Amino acid sequence: MKKLIPSFFQRFLATLLWGNSIALAWVWGLGLFFSVQFTIDFGFSGLLTFVLLNCCGLFLFGYVAEQIARRTEGSQSLDHFFKQWSRPFRLAFFLYQLLAITLTIFTLIRYAWQPLELQPSSLYLPLTTLVILAASILFGEEFNIRRIKYSHGCLFLLVAGAIGIILAHAGSTYLKAPSTLGRLSTHDLNFYGYLVPICIGFLIGPWLDLQQWQRAIEIKRENLSITSSYGIGALIFGALLLFHGTLALWALGQGAGHFIHVGIAGYTYSEDLLTRFFASRGVLAPWLFGAYMTFLAVCALTTLDSGYIALRWFLKSNANRSTHPIFSLIPSWFLTSPILPFLFCGIIALSTAALGLELEYFMIFYATFFVGYEALSIGRAFMNAPLSMIPQVKMFCIGSLAVVIFSYGYFLHQPIFQMLGSLMPLGYIFWLLFKPTASEDFITGSEELEEPTSPQKDIPLLSSATTLSTLPSHEILAHSIAGHFEGKWFVHTFVATYADTNSVGNVYFGMYAMWVGKTRELFFNQVMPKFNLKETPYYILTRSFEHKFVRETREFETVSVRIRVASYNRKFVTLEHEIYDSEGHLLGKGNQGLLFVSSSNYKMLDIPQDIVTAFMVHT
Repeated sequence: MKKLIPSFFQRFLATLLWGNSIALAWVWGLGLFFSVQFTIDFGFSGLLTFVLLNCCGLFLFGYVAEQIARRTEGSQSLDHFFKQWSRPFRLAFFLYQLLAITLTIFTLIRYAWQPLELQPSSLYLPLTTLVILAASILFGEEFNIRRIKYSHGCLFLLVAGAIGIILAHAGSTYLKAPSTLGRLSTHDLNFYGYLVPICIGFLIGPWLDLQQWQRAIEIKRENLSITSSYGIGALIFGALLLFHGTLALWALGQGAGHFIHVGIAGYTYSEDLLTRFFASRGVLAPWLFGAYMTFLAVCALTTLDSGYIALRWFLKSNANRSTHPIFSLIPSWFLTSPILPFLFCGIIALSTAALGLELEYFMIFYATFFVGYEALSIGRAFMNAPLSMIPQVKMFCIGSLAVVIFSYGYFLHQPIFQMLGSLMPLGYIFWLLFKPTASEDFITGSEELEEPTSPQKDIPLLSSATTLSTLPSHEILAHSIAGHFEGKWFVHTFVATYADTNSVGNVYFGMYAMWVGKTRELFFNQVMPKFNLKETPYYILTRSFEHKFVRETREFETVSVRIRVASYNRKFVTLEHEIYDSEGHLLGKGNQGLLFVSSSNYKMLDIPQDIVTAFMVHT
């Protein structure tokens, strides 16, 4: 009993810390500043709607992730699911994360720094951007996903302290803030023009957020409850948004309404209202202004450092698993470091803030373009059909069309088009998943491999009644005993003999693997004739071998083994093989994986450059 109490306390504390980290990572620029805008426009009822949808989306993600993780046993179950399920959506994940980082940097510049009107702005603006980037990268490098819950636990103390200072100053007048009404009604079409996109975007938004997936996977690895962690996270997150939105109502009651400004298409914007309000009182209450700026800075920092860690995890995972040859030529640090994407995000954020754009222009993409990818990813998570690709062109077109329709509705003050722009991707995904020819959009490519290559086109095989001794000399040279290349395929042709068969007379099953191994050695000898086993700094080892038996063959049958480089990345090479008889019948096919180790200490190496040079022309 004494041992159970500390164990329970440790698990509860870890769950609480993860919940706090989940909340802080989700309080990014969109929720942090749009909560002010939505509250000023639609009052306390609008704020409650905004908070409720946000919290429900966050909690539902954790609950569903828990159910997915329970499909198979083990602490790595969710990780294994994510690696397979996310493969077709890698580009969407990457773009979603880039936009989230850009938006957070943008809002911090646009609504926390620019309202201070420091001059010259051409000097302060890039310097502020560099400070934000440097702090994000520093915290991202210092804390990995296993330690981030502790750093966020400490940073939350700063947030709690800042909130305490502000509430102490606001006093009893803060509690009267919810009675303040918004500028617009919640019973007209304008409200639903925002409500429908917000409902769709927030309820399914976490499904493309790498930060949330990385947290859910790590929580599962620690054998904690994902649902409980996200339940706590949703409560903390909701409390932070309620504080910030109600603070905006309090400031409005204190006379901050004149800080609302009119922007494009006659819309009013108030995301920077609180910054301007506290800055105007900076001389009388500098500690109050400092507390609010600390609140904004920590909320943004806990999103950006999480984004850095999640992006690094994502880039490393995809660089290691990618089979494209280009990844073997580019330095690994260039492929896996989030610094360059962060710099790109910083440049975009700096440029858009200098142009005076608003938060809503970024939000359009989350309410339209990414909705289709999010809905499709949810649907594919609960369907057993094979999936190796998605119709990228169709998805891009429907997403772009939704963006344009929503934009027209926004700028023309036609809420019906805003709702249509958000609902259109959902309707299309429903059609895509359940139409009669749905499987054609998610073809895996295995169908093409099942069909043998035409022997007349690619395989000049010997007749079953012909032996090597009866062929003219020029025919023998055409089929060298050392093998030859036919396009990208290396071909070795020979005659099966009695030694290759079993007692029944068929070729023994193990001989097929022996034939493939011999052909591989001849292939290496062709492409790397100067390889010296005694002087080589590396060894080539077999990582895996797979073979599918299609049909049998017998002695004195002419057999052709074909092998080629199918793919490779930084660490591994995949060779593909096919075996045919004299009539072009496919006897079997398969693949094998190669890895490379140092000849001195057997440590795994990246693919040596001479291997890359030798293999590149045959891929």
